[in-house]
Amino acid sequence: MGTYRMYTGEDGQSRYEEINLPDNPKWTQGLAATSVVFREQPVGNYGDWHTAPRRQFVIILSGRLEIGFGDGTKRVFGPGDARLVEDTTGHGHTTAVFSDQPCVTATIPLLDQ
Repeated sequence: MGTYRMYTGEDGQSRYEEINLPDNPKWTQGLAATSVVFREQPVGNYGDWHTAPRRQFVIILSGRLEIGFGDGTKRVFGPGDARLVEDTTGHGHTTAVFSDQPCVTATIPLLDQ
C-alpha cells in the first residue's frame, strides 16, 4: 500500500514517483474535491494510451491494475494504493486489469487551487 503521483515529464512521457506523506503536508491537510466515482473494471480490461481527463486521485479498493509508462516500464498497483494522476498532457499511459478479479477503484476529481 502506497501513495504515488503520476505526471508528465518534460519529454511528454508519463512517469510516476512514490510520495512520502510527511514530506507533503499539503496532502495531509486536505485537498478540495466535490465528488467520488466508483468504477469496476472487468478481468482482461485494457485501456490503450490515454491521458488523465483532469487532476484526480484514483484509489484501488480491490483487484490489481497495471499501468504502462512512456519509457516502457510498467507498475502494478493494488488494494490501498492511491495515485494522484496528473498526466493530463503528453503521450499518457496504459491501464490493464492485472488479476483474476475485477479492479474496483474510487476516483476523486480535484478542484483547481
